[in-house]
Amino acid sequence: MTRFRLKIISLSLAVLLAIPLFLSCSQSASDTDRISAYASPYKLNIFTWEVKNLAKEIFEPVLHGQKDSADSEEKLIESRVREEFSAQGIYNPAGNFLKIGFPPMTLFLGPPPDILIVSPRDKIEAIDEITLKPNMTAEEMAKLEGEIEKLGYSALVDKLGGLATVPAWVSNEGNTKFILESTAHEWVHQYLAFTPLGFRYVMDETGIQQNADVITLNETVADIIGNEIGNAVYQKYYALSTSSSNTTVSSSFDFNSTMRNIRKTVDKYLAKDEIDAAEKYMNEQRDYLAANGYNIRKLNQAYFAFYGTYADSPTSSSPIGGELNNLRNRSASLKDFLDKVSGMTSMADLEKAVR
Repeated sequence: MTRFRLKIISLSLAVLLAIPLFLSCSQSASDTDRISAYASPYKLNIFTWEVKNLAKEIFEPVLHGQKDSADSEEKLIESRVREEFSAQGIYNPAGNFLKIGFPPMTLFLGPPPDILIVSPRDKIEAIDEITLKPNMTAEEMAKLEGEIEKLGYSALVDKLGGLATVPAWVSNEGNTKFILESTAHEWVHQYLAFTPLGFRYVMDETGIQQNADVITLNETVADIIGNEIGNAVYQKYYALSTSSSNTTVSSSFDFNSTMRNIRKTVDKYLAKDEIDAAEKYMNEQRDYLAANGYNIRKLNQAYFAFYGTYADSPTSSSPIGGELNNLRNRSASLKDFLDKVSGMTSMADLEKAVR
Protein backbone atom coordinates (compact mmCIF):
# COMPACT_ATOMS: atom_id res chain seq x y z
CA MET A 1 0.00 0.00 0.00
CA THR A 2 0.98 3.63 -0.41
CA ARG A 3 1.10 6.23 2.23
CA PHE A 4 -1.76 6.73 4.56
CA ARG A 5 -3.48 9.88 5.65
CA LEU A 6 -2.96 11.67 8.98
CA LYS A 7 -6.11 12.54 10.95
CA ILE A 8 -4.49 13.37 14.31
CA ILE A 9 -3.79 16.79 15.83
CA SER A 10 -1.87 17.76 18.92
CA LEU A 11 -3.93 17.97 22.14
CA SER A 12 -1.08 18.74 24.52
CA LEU A 13 2.15 20.32 23.29
CA ALA A 14 3.91 19.07 26.39
CA VAL A 15 3.35 15.38 25.76
CA LEU A 16 2.13 15.47 22.15
CA LEU A 17 -0.97 13.45 22.88
CA ALA A 18 -3.35 13.48 19.93
CA ILE A 19 -7.06 13.06 19.37
CA PRO A 20 -8.95 12.40 16.13
CA LEU A 21 -11.13 15.13 14.72
CA PHE A 22 -13.27 13.82 11.89
CA LEU A 23 -15.61 16.67 11.02
CA SER A 24 -17.50 17.31 7.81
CA CYS A 25 -19.49 20.20 6.50
CA SER A 26 -20.69 18.29 3.45
CA GLN A 27 -23.20 15.98 5.12
CA SER A 28 -26.46 16.55 6.87
CA ALA A 29 -26.36 16.13 10.65
CA SER A 30 -28.62 13.13 10.24
CA ASP A 31 -26.23 11.33 7.89
CA THR A 32 -23.23 12.26 10.02
CA ASP A 33 -24.93 10.76 13.07
CA ARG A 34 -25.88 7.62 11.18
CA ILE A 35 -22.40 7.06 9.81
CA SER A 36 -20.94 7.57 13.27
CA ALA A 37 -23.46 5.13 14.74
CA TYR A 38 -22.72 2.48 12.12
CA ALA A 39 -18.97 2.82 12.78
CA SER A 40 -19.34 3.00 16.56
CA PRO A 41 -18.79 -0.74 17.30
CA TYR A 42 -15.46 -0.61 15.48
CA LYS A 43 -14.13 2.83 16.48
CA LEU A 44 -10.64 3.16 17.90
CA ASN A 45 -10.20 5.40 20.94
CA ILE A 46 -6.91 6.95 19.94
CA PHE A 47 -6.52 9.07 23.08
CA THR A 48 -6.82 6.02 25.34
CA TRP A 49 -4.44 4.07 23.12
CA GLU A 50 -1.85 6.85 23.30
CA VAL A 51 -2.04 7.21 27.06
CA LYS A 52 -1.61 3.45 27.49
CA ASN A 53 1.31 3.13 25.09
CA LEU A 54 3.05 6.35 26.13
CA ALA A 55 2.91 5.17 29.75
CA LYS A 56 4.36 1.84 28.64
CA GLU A 57 7.11 3.66 26.76
CA ILE A 58 8.05 5.64 29.87
CA PHE A 59 7.59 3.20 32.71
CA GLU A 60 8.16 -0.32 31.36
CA PRO A 61 11.97 -0.02 31.17
CA VAL A 62 11.99 1.07 34.81
CA LEU A 63 9.62 -1.64 36.01
CA HIS A 64 10.78 -4.56 33.89
CA GLY A 65 14.32 -3.71 32.83
CA GLN A 66 15.50 -5.22 29.55
CA LYS A 67 13.03 -5.03 26.68
CA ASP A 68 12.30 -8.03 24.46
CA SER A 69 13.75 -8.41 20.97
CA ALA A 70 10.73 -6.78 19.26
CA ASP A 71 11.06 -3.68 21.43
CA SER A 72 14.80 -3.62 20.79
CA GLU A 73 14.18 -3.68 17.02
CA GLU A 74 11.76 -0.74 17.35
CA LYS A 75 14.40 1.22 19.27
CA LEU A 76 16.98 0.45 16.59
CA ILE A 77 14.65 1.76 13.89
CA GLU A 78 13.91 4.89 15.95
CA SER A 79 17.64 5.51 16.46
CA ARG A 80 18.58 5.02 12.82
CA VAL A 81 15.77 7.19 11.44
CA ARG A 82 16.53 9.90 13.99
CA GLU A 83 20.22 9.66 13.05
CA GLU A 84 19.42 10.23 9.37
CA PHE A 85 17.24 13.28 10.09
CA SER A 86 20.13 14.70 12.14
CA ALA A 87 22.57 13.97 9.33
CA GLN A 88 20.31 16.05 7.08
CA GLY A 89 20.40 18.88 9.63
CA ILE A 90 16.77 18.37 10.64
CA TYR A 91 16.35 18.45 14.41
CA ASN A 92 13.23 20.33 15.45
CA PRO A 93 10.82 23.03 14.20
CA ALA A 94 12.52 25.68 16.35
CA GLY A 95 15.65 25.69 14.21
CA ASN A 96 19.23 24.56 14.59
CA PHE A 97 20.33 26.69 17.53
CA LEU A 98 19.39 23.68 19.68
CA LYS A 99 20.38 20.41 18.02
CA ILE A 100 17.83 18.41 19.97
CA GLY A 101 15.50 16.00 18.23
CA PHE A 102 11.91 17.10 18.74
CA PRO A 103 9.23 15.78 18.60
CA PRO A 104 10.61 12.59 20.20
CA MET A 105 11.16 9.69 17.82
CA THR A 106 8.98 6.96 19.34
CA LEU A 107 7.57 3.97 17.49
CA PHE A 108 4.88 1.35 18.02
CA LEU A 109 5.19 -1.43 15.47
CA GLY A 110 2.09 -3.61 15.24
CA PRO A 111 -1.10 -4.53 13.36
CA PRO A 112 -2.37 -1.28 11.85
CA PRO A 113 -5.75 0.33 12.51
CA ASP A 114 -8.40 0.27 9.83
CA ILE A 115 -10.03 3.42 8.50
CA LEU A 116 -13.46 4.23 7.11
CA ILE A 117 -13.55 6.70 4.23
CA VAL A 118 -16.82 8.19 2.98
CA SER A 119 -17.21 10.06 -0.33
CA PRO A 120 -20.18 11.31 -2.34
CA ARG A 121 -20.94 9.18 -5.38
CA ASP A 122 -21.02 12.12 -7.80
CA LYS A 123 -17.51 13.38 -7.02
CA ILE A 124 -14.30 12.24 -5.41
CA GLU A 125 -14.06 13.92 -2.02
CA ALA A 126 -13.43 12.55 1.47
CA ILE A 127 -16.28 13.95 3.55
CA ASP A 128 -15.74 11.67 6.54
CA GLU A 129 -12.90 9.52 7.85
CA ILE A 130 -13.08 7.46 11.03
CA THR A 131 -10.20 5.48 12.49
CA LEU A 132 -11.22 1.94 13.38
CA LYS A 133 -9.79 -0.87 15.47
CA PRO A 134 -7.26 -3.18 13.81
CA ASN A 135 -8.08 -6.57 12.33
CA MET A 136 -11.65 -6.06 11.14
CA THR A 137 -12.86 -9.10 9.23
CA ALA A 138 -13.83 -8.90 5.57
CA GLU A 139 -17.44 -9.50 6.61
CA GLU A 140 -17.35 -6.60 9.09
CA MET A 141 -15.84 -4.31 6.47
CA ALA A 142 -18.46 -5.20 3.89
CA LYS A 143 -21.29 -4.80 6.40
CA LEU A 144 -20.16 -1.32 7.46
CA GLU A 145 -19.60 -0.20 3.87
CA GLY A 146 -23.02 -1.53 2.86
CA GLU A 147 -24.84 0.35 5.62
CA ILE A 148 -23.26 3.63 4.54
CA GLU A 149 -23.82 2.98 0.85
CA LYS A 150 -27.54 2.63 1.59
CA LEU A 151 -27.42 6.31 2.58
CA GLY A 152 -26.27 7.17 -0.94
CA TYR A 153 -22.52 7.45 -0.35
CA SER A 154 -19.42 5.64 -1.55
CA ALA A 155 -17.65 3.91 1.35
CA LEU A 156 -14.41 2.05 1.88
CA VAL A 157 -12.78 0.36 4.87
CA ASP A 158 -9.06 -0.12 4.41
CA LYS A 159 -5.90 -0.62 6.44
CA LEU A 160 -3.76 2.30 7.51
CA GLY A 161 0.01 2.10 7.22
CA GLY A 162 0.69 4.56 9.98
CA LEU A 163 -0.67 7.20 12.32
CA ALA A 164 1.16 10.20 13.76
CA THR A 165 0.19 9.25 17.29
CA VAL A 166 2.66 9.28 20.17
CA PRO A 167 4.26 6.80 19.89
CA ALA A 168 3.91 6.77 16.10
CA TRP A 169 1.87 3.74 15.07
CA VAL A 170 3.41 2.00 12.06
CA SER A 171 2.15 -1.18 10.43
CA ASN A 172 4.29 -4.27 10.89
CA GLU A 173 2.78 -5.82 7.75
CA GLY A 174 5.14 -4.16 5.27
CA ASN A 175 8.76 -4.88 4.41
CA THR A 176 11.71 -3.19 6.09
CA LYS A 177 11.89 -0.32 3.61
CA PHE A 178 8.18 0.40 4.04
CA ILE A 179 8.54 0.48 7.84
CA LEU A 180 11.48 2.87 7.65
CA GLU A 181 9.70 5.19 5.23
CA SER A 182 6.49 5.12 7.28
CA THR A 183 8.35 5.87 10.51
CA ALA A 184 9.97 8.91 8.89
CA HIS A 185 6.65 9.93 7.28
CA GLU A 186 4.79 9.99 10.59
CA TRP A 187 7.56 11.93 12.32
CA VAL A 188 7.37 14.59 9.59
CA HIS A 189 3.67 14.99 10.41
CA GLN A 190 4.54 15.47 14.08
CA TYR A 191 7.22 18.02 13.13
CA LEU A 192 4.85 19.92 10.86
CA ALA A 193 2.26 20.22 13.65
CA PHE A 194 4.50 22.98 15.08
CA THR A 195 4.79 24.91 11.81
CA PRO A 196 2.38 27.11 9.79
CA LEU A 197 1.66 24.30 7.30
CA GLY A 198 0.80 21.82 10.04
CA PHE A 199 -1.21 24.37 12.00
CA ARG A 200 -3.17 25.20 8.87
CA TYR A 201 -3.90 21.49 8.60
CA VAL A 202 -5.35 21.58 12.11
CA MET A 203 -7.59 24.50 11.10
CA ASP A 204 -8.80 22.51 8.11
CA GLU A 205 -9.50 19.38 10.15
CA THR A 206 -11.48 21.28 12.78
CA GLY A 207 -13.53 23.01 10.09
CA ILE A 208 -12.34 26.48 11.07
CA GLN A 209 -10.92 27.21 7.62
CA GLN A 210 -11.20 24.32 5.21
CA ASN A 211 -8.94 23.79 2.22
CA ALA A 212 -8.31 20.37 0.69
CA ASP A 213 -5.03 21.58 -0.83
CA VAL A 214 -3.56 21.95 2.65
CA ILE A 215 -4.22 18.28 3.41
CA THR A 216 -2.60 17.26 0.13
CA LEU A 217 0.38 19.53 0.81
CA ASN A 218 0.94 17.97 4.24
CA GLU A 219 0.59 14.40 3.05
CA THR A 220 2.77 14.85 -0.01
CA VAL A 221 5.52 16.65 1.90
CA ALA A 222 5.52 13.80 4.44
CA ASP A 223 5.68 11.31 1.58
CA ILE A 224 8.61 13.00 -0.18
CA ILE A 225 10.69 13.45 2.96
CA GLY A 226 9.67 10.13 4.50
CA ASN A 227 10.63 8.23 1.36
CA GLU A 228 13.98 9.99 1.09
CA ILE A 229 14.92 9.47 4.73
CA GLY A 230 13.62 5.90 4.85
CA ASN A 231 15.45 4.92 1.68
CA ALA A 232 18.71 6.44 2.97
CA VAL A 233 18.46 4.40 6.18
CA TYR A 234 17.57 1.28 4.21
CA GLN A 235 20.54 1.66 1.87
CA LYS A 236 22.92 2.30 4.77
CA TYR A 237 21.90 -0.54 7.09
CA TYR A 238 19.62 -3.05 5.38
CA ALA A 239 20.06 -3.25 1.60
CA LEU A 240 23.09 -5.55 1.58
CA SER A 241 21.73 -7.90 4.24
CA THR A 242 18.38 -8.33 2.47
CA SER A 243 19.40 -8.26 -1.18
CA SER A 244 20.10 -11.98 -1.37
CA SER A 245 16.60 -12.85 -0.18
CA ASN A 246 14.78 -10.35 -2.39
CA THR A 247 13.74 -11.30 -5.90
CA THR A 248 12.75 -8.85 -8.59
CA VAL A 249 9.91 -9.85 -10.84
CA SER A 250 10.00 -8.15 -14.22
CA SER A 251 6.70 -7.27 -15.77
CA SER A 252 5.51 -5.25 -18.71
CA PHE A 253 2.45 -4.14 -16.71
CA ASP A 254 2.80 -0.54 -15.53
CA PHE A 255 0.62 -0.15 -12.43
CA ASN A 256 1.24 3.58 -11.96
CA SER A 257 0.38 4.46 -15.55
CA THR A 258 -2.68 2.22 -15.48
CA MET A 259 -3.98 3.66 -12.22
CA ARG A 260 -3.37 7.19 -13.43
CA ASN A 261 -5.46 6.50 -16.53
CA ILE A 262 -8.21 4.91 -14.44
CA ARG A 263 -8.42 8.01 -12.26
CA LYS A 264 -8.60 10.30 -15.29
CA THR A 265 -11.37 8.24 -16.85
CA VAL A 266 -13.39 8.17 -13.62
CA ASP A 267 -13.06 11.95 -13.34
CA LYS A 268 -14.43 12.32 -16.88
CA TYR A 269 -17.42 10.11 -16.14
CA LEU A 270 -18.25 11.99 -12.94
CA ALA A 271 -17.82 15.37 -14.64
CA LYS A 272 -20.62 14.30 -17.00
CA ASP A 273 -22.67 13.01 -14.03
CA GLU A 274 -22.43 9.46 -15.37
CA ILE A 275 -22.19 7.89 -11.92
CA ASP A 276 -23.36 4.39 -12.80
CA ALA A 277 -20.96 4.23 -15.74
CA ALA A 278 -18.09 5.38 -13.52
CA GLU A 279 -18.85 2.70 -10.94
CA LYS A 280 -19.20 -0.02 -13.56
CA TYR A 281 -15.87 1.06 -15.05
CA MET A 282 -14.13 0.97 -11.65
CA ASN A 283 -15.41 -2.55 -10.98
CA GLU A 284 -14.11 -3.69 -14.36
CA GLN A 285 -10.73 -2.06 -13.76
CA ARG A 286 -10.46 -3.64 -10.31
CA ASP A 287 -10.78 -7.04 -11.98
CA TYR A 288 -8.24 -6.03 -14.63
CA LEU A 289 -5.73 -4.97 -11.96
CA ALA A 290 -6.29 -8.24 -10.09
CA ALA A 291 -5.60 -10.21 -13.26
CA ASN A 292 -2.24 -8.44 -13.43
CA GLY A 293 -1.30 -9.20 -9.84
CA TYR A 294 -2.63 -6.08 -8.06
CA ASN A 295 -5.47 -7.04 -5.76
CA ILE A 296 -7.54 -4.07 -4.60
CA ARG A 297 -10.51 -5.18 -2.52
CA LYS A 298 -12.70 -2.27 -3.53
CA LEU A 299 -12.11 0.41 -6.16
CA ASN A 300 -14.60 3.26 -5.83
CA GLN A 301 -14.92 7.00 -5.23
CA ALA A 302 -13.92 6.61 -1.57
CA TYR A 303 -10.76 4.75 -2.60
CA PHE A 304 -9.64 7.60 -4.83
CA ALA A 305 -10.70 10.21 -2.25
CA PHE A 306 -8.38 8.58 0.29
CA TYR A 307 -5.35 7.62 -1.75
CA GLY A 308 -5.66 10.67 -3.99
CA THR A 309 -4.67 12.83 -1.03
CA TYR A 310 -1.07 11.85 -1.75
CA ALA A 311 -0.31 13.94 -4.79
CA ASP A 312 2.77 11.90 -5.68
CA SER A 313 0.51 8.87 -6.06
CA PRO A 314 -0.98 7.72 -9.40
CA THR A 315 -4.41 7.82 -7.74
CA SER A 316 -4.24 11.61 -7.51
CA SER A 317 -5.29 14.20 -10.05
CA SER A 318 -3.68 17.06 -8.12
CA PRO A 319 -0.79 19.07 -9.60
CA ILE A 320 0.67 19.48 -6.10
CA GLY A 321 2.87 16.39 -6.38
CA GLY A 322 4.67 17.63 -9.46
CA GLU A 323 5.12 21.12 -7.99
CA LEU A 324 6.52 19.77 -4.71
CA ASN A 325 8.91 17.40 -6.49
CA ASN A 326 10.06 20.31 -8.63
CA LEU A 327 10.69 22.37 -5.51
CA ARG A 328 12.59 19.49 -3.87
CA ASN A 329 14.82 19.13 -6.93
CA ARG A 330 15.59 22.86 -6.83
CA SER A 331 16.30 22.91 -3.09
CA ALA A 332 19.88 22.82 -1.85
CA SER A 333 19.11 20.11 0.71
CA LEU A 334 16.28 18.18 2.31
CA LYS A 335 16.36 20.63 5.22
CA ASP A 336 16.13 23.55 2.80
CA PHE A 337 13.07 21.93 1.21
CA LEU A 338 11.44 21.30 4.60
CA ASP A 339 12.12 24.87 5.72
CA LYS A 340 10.45 26.22 2.58
CA VAL A 341 7.32 24.07 2.68
CA SER A 342 6.76 24.19 6.44
CA GLY A 343 6.06 27.92 6.21
CA MET A 344 3.37 27.51 3.54
CA THR A 345 -0.30 27.90 4.31
CA SER A 346 -1.88 27.61 0.85
CA MET A 347 -1.46 26.38 -2.70
CA ALA A 348 -0.64 29.96 -3.67
CA ASP A 349 2.47 29.79 -1.48
CA LEU A 350 3.66 26.68 -3.33
CA GLU A 351 3.01 28.26 -6.73
CA LYS A 352 4.99 31.33 -5.70
CA ALA A 353 7.91 29.19 -4.50
CA VAL A 354 8.25 27.31 -7.78
CA ARG A 355 8.01 30.31 -10.11
